[in-house]
Amino acid sequence: MSAPAVEGSAAAAFRSVLARVHQAAERSGRSPEQVRVVAVSKTKPASLLRQVYDAGHRCFGENYVQEIVEKARQLPVDIEWHFIGNLQRNKVKSLLAGVPNLHMIESVDDEKIANHVDRVVASLGRKPLKVLVQVNTSGEESKFGVDPSGCVNLVRHVKLGCPNLIFSGLMTIGMLDYSSTPENFKTLSNCRAEVCKELEIPEEQCELSMGMSADFEQAIEMGSTNVRIGSTIFGVREYKEKDK
Repeated sequence: MSAPAVEGSAAAAFRSVLARVHQAAERSGRSPEQVRVVAVSKTKPASLLRQVYDAGHRCFGENYVQEIVEKARQLPVDIEWHFIGNLQRNKVKSLLAGVPNLHMIESVDDEKIANHVDRVVASLGRKPLKVLVQVNTSGEESKFGVDPSGCVNLVRHVKLGCPNLIFSGLMTIGMLDYSSTPENFKTLSNCRAEVCKELEIPEEQCELSMGMSADFEQAIEMGSTNVRIGSTIFGVREYKEKDK
């Protein structure tokens, strides 16, 4: 693991992560361009993101609507923002109206939220939005995500019933203690195989968003196309008491 980044070293930490991503991609027989790094800053200030932006990166992610809206206002418009947290219906309009350069929502986990995002995209006159379906691969009740057994039906609904959404792949978080990481990643990969077979989607058109700071290299070696990396780039998160 890299040493936690401090202000002034986020760009260096990012370059180190990128080198590790490239090596993992090559080990898995893929080109580095086939793996996207989403830099997730969470509680860190926009100035730290700016360092990574100035190092040439354009893909950033956030877990909370208020945070992504505030940072999107402060940072350049050519950033591709990914929303990766649990999305509540009452926050959808704030997210879509407040982040014009939102590139993807990675956390669609049931038909109701898919329908609501679809309607809001249309009402705001936005072009169709890329989404990933979040799958609960660990079986933990505390985790968001559709059960693997319901994955095909939810993807079918997004593809056929939500004209303002572009189904782009699957996402999982896995277990917090990383004790079953390979099994979680394998489960997501199996879900993709089933989705692509049932709905006749080429596998290269169905992304796998899996892997974070502690396990992104293993995720890439197991087929991830999208890794969400926070503390290894930006340092340990700082939460206020009320956020805990």
